[in-house]
Amino acid sequence: MEEKISKQKAKQLFDTGDIHSIETGTFKGLSEIHRYLFEGIYEFAGKVRDVNIAKNGFQFAPVMYLKHSLEHIERMPQHSFDEIIEKYVEMNVAHPFRDGNDRSTRIWLDLMLKSAVHSVIDWNVVDKKDYLPAMERSPVEDIEIKQILKNALTPKADDRERFMNGDRRQFLLRGLFRIQNGRIIRKQRLFQRWNKRCQRMFFKPQEKQATRPQKQKHPALLPPLSLNKHPTTP
Repeated sequence: MEEKISKQKAKQLFDTGDIHSIETGTFKGLSEIHRYLFEGIYEFAGKVRDVNIAKNGFQFAPVMYLKHSLEHIERMPQHSFDEIIEKYVEMNVAHPFRDGNDRSTRIWLDLMLKSAVHSVIDWNVVDKKDYLPAMERSPVEDIEIKQILKNALTPKADDRERFMNGDRRQFLLRGLFRIQNGRIIRKQRLFQRWNKRCQRMFFKPQEKQATRPQKQKHPALLPPLSLNKHPTTP
């Protein structure tokens, strides 16, 4: 039911032209898309999540870093294809909503690409077998996902059939960060790297603590002292 209603709202967003009034590349714009698609479905439609979330073992941006992360993404440039995909990857890792992130972010991505490079992604030609692993690796290395999406570019930005087929295709591309053959360990490492990057980006390094004096050994553990360093021969 949720899928059917959100698809109808996506169609309404395109057919009414409301899509053209959405801010491009800002979190406000993404929030407007999310609210449009999911208002009446989720009570948190358009609202930043206030809980930590994970999908199949991968934890997205912790709430304590989420505000700083969104501010950072807001400042990221979006003048070229590479810059836009980097911004898309960061927003995907942030995952600012409790649900419905993938569909909202896809439309958000299309609006940025249309404005900057006059092309959009044709999701119908994106292979799930290539896309999902590339997105898994994108927080550490985004070259692969850039190439996959670049090969899927089309100038049909205002084509209604492409837009609606792309929305249906997104449901097939869900299931990001799925566990396969114990790869959960690798995904946790990706998150740990991302977590450390957030700490370097948003927080000043703590001052080094003063070196603590070494504790003296307990007298009972010290070697016995010899009072006669040079004992005489009896």
